[in-house]
Amino acid sequence: MNKLLALLLASATLAATFCDAAEPAADFFVAPHGSDAWSGTLAEPNAQRTDGPFASLARARDAVRESGKSRLGDVVVLVRGGTYQLKQSVVFGLEDSGQGDATITYAAYPGETPVFSSGRKIEGWKKVTNALAGLPQAAIGNVYVAEVAGRFHALFDADGLLPRARSQGFIPLDGGSRNQLHFPPGRLQNWPNVEDVEIVVRPHHAWIVNILPLTSVDERKQIARTSTDATYAMNRLHFLKDTESCWVENALEELDEPGEWILNTKEGKLYLWPRNDSPVLAPQLTELICIEGQIDKQGPRDIPARNLRFRGLTFMHGERYQLADNDAGLQHDWDMHDKANALVRLRGTENCAIEKCRFAHSGSGAIRVDLHGEQNTISGNLIEHLGGAGILLCGYGPGTKDVNRKNLVYNNHIHHVGRIYSHSPGIMVWQSGENRVAHNLVHHTPYTGIIISGCMTDFFTRQGRELGRTIRRHEIVGLPKQPQLEDVRPYLHTHDNLIEYNEIHHAMELLGDGNAIYIRGAGAGNVIRRNYVHHLIAPMIMQSAIRTDGGQTDTLIAENLIYKCTSQGIMLKLNNRCENNIVADIIAPPRGYYLAVREGPLTDATIKRNIFYSSSDICTFIDELAPGNGRATEDRRGRGLAASKQADTDYNIYFCAADPQLGKQMLEKQQRDGVDAHSLAVDPRFVDSAHGDFRLKPDSPALKLGFVPIDLSKVGLVD
Repeated sequence: MNKLLALLLASATLAATFCDAAEPAADFFVAPHGSDAWSGTLAEPNAQRTDGPFASLARARDAVRESGKSRLGDVVVLVRGGTYQLKQSVVFGLEDSGQGDATITYAAYPGETPVFSSGRKIEGWKKVTNALAGLPQAAIGNVYVAEVAGRFHALFDADGLLPRARSQGFIPLDGGSRNQLHFPPGRLQNWPNVEDVEIVVRPHHAWIVNILPLTSVDERKQIARTSTDATYAMNRLHFLKDTESCWVENALEELDEPGEWILNTKEGKLYLWPRNDSPVLAPQLTELICIEGQIDKQGPRDIPARNLRFRGLTFMHGERYQLADNDAGLQHDWDMHDKANALVRLRGTENCAIEKCRFAHSGSGAIRVDLHGEQNTISGNLIEHLGGAGILLCGYGPGTKDVNRKNLVYNNHIHHVGRIYSHSPGIMVWQSGENRVAHNLVHHTPYTGIIISGCMTDFFTRQGRELGRTIRRHEIVGLPKQPQLEDVRPYLHTHDNLIEYNEIHHAMELLGDGNAIYIRGAGAGNVIRRNYVHHLIAPMIMQSAIRTDGGQTDTLIAENLIYKCTSQGIMLKLNNRCENNIVADIIAPPRGYYLAVREGPLTDATIKRNIFYSSSDICTFIDELAPGNGRATEDRRGRGLAASKQADTDYNIYFCAADPQLGKQMLEKQQRDGVDAHSLAVDPRFVDSAHGDFRLKPDSPALKLGFVPIDLSKVGLVD
């Protein structure tokens, strides 16, 4: 089946759940065959009719404003199936809010699939028949060219995002900086349209990808300069020194595979090696829809837009976002603060909802809730094949203004995001608290599945793009020159989030040093519980299924099932609590740590009622850094070292089916250290661990230790 057709049919299934009436009642209707000069009725136009549905969502929005219907109660606008090409973002403001408790709903007509796209069809293709300087031998006779205007960074056909022409990877040479790349001989050249060519680089660290336009290339000195700074210096990766971490895109010399394309804005030409015979679309917008209240960026009071609902709609074909000189980055520049880089954006909203919509085949992200965002609902959406992130809750930067909270991210299916910006997560919560992120299915991500993040203490004294520019310094009084966690805690708003009942698998497919669920720089009271993380199987180092990172405190990790994940199960630091988890069959090598404890002392931490189970004899149930091997071990008294004996550690089970002695040795070591007095090195008696069934049999010794069974039937997507 044609992939685009399958996409539309699936969206229709979602839309059909809105209403089962044969001829549903609504206040206004929109249809591709309508006219914005009409009144928005359902009537089908014909040769005799001069009235019918509107042609655009913007006209329906205006009609709702003009009618005053929201003052009388709920308003419904139904959108008929078909494609609506957007040339401008549709913005809903304060005047479009539902009044009082009244809601205004824009929904798919039952059984039909309205698709909103910014894609513009490229016309006038001609086969390249003459010799084209630089074109690879494999592409000769296969490439087409079209005259185009302007610049775009993404391109689509019926199968989705088309890959730009890309060079082979290489390792940068020493001597690079954030805006200069020292490249090996012959890897770059001084192209006539050098400003069109971009460097894609993982600068120094395994967890971030930058896409940077070139300004110049000095072939003799092997120095390329970029128009925008990288997040870190462009040099060899720190932990993956032999990994090819850099390549070039959008150069004609690299157009050597079906589906690849390059844009030469100097000549106004688009070159493509087609992979099918479907239409080719270039995006005109990054953001298709924005719901925006009145934002008081410097002051304390916003006026949010309220009570808007979007249901059963499909959004496609948005542009890839670019880094800008004035961007303010979130942690590690994984995303940007208050940036229009998602198909649908809620900026200054309360009680709004995005439900049962589909977001697919776009260059940036799907949904953002920016700055002021309270009690919004993002539920039942299908988010797939995007260049950026799936869902981002992004509040104000560190300061006293705490108005991004109590949102619900529920029952969303998110997969194959980060197709361009590989670090983009399925879900990210930044400076946003008291949210519930539950029953989501996240899979096939190049990097982390879910990120809960804020601001690390040392960034309060920095001024750079990453985090430093987000800080609301006018609201922070009396901060010492070298602040400690307690000094900045009042300004960390990623607190009291509940991350539960999510299923994550096949994350960490490309980048390194990441996780299925990650938390750092967040406030207190976050709970990560009852999640199922499995099959993180890419052979990466420095990754965990669930990880508390440097400086993170006051987090509960409980009742999670972790199965067949590479490298590490749980990474625990400081006073965080690890309770009632099952960590089974961690894949090794590399590592094979079931629980890695780092950054101590683990004062007030707990490691209790966990089951650590291995069917292989390559396993380390608890890994601790020995003195001298850690990053924070210089102090003779051992400050900075982490050991399970520092925590309240007891009532655990350590069992290796391949070699039971390994569990016994672990327990003996623990008991010599004065912990795990009641723990056991016995078979926990799972129903069928060989096939991933980790229910406990009635005679399981874990039950006698107080272990609470984990009910997987309640995890993941719900009907």
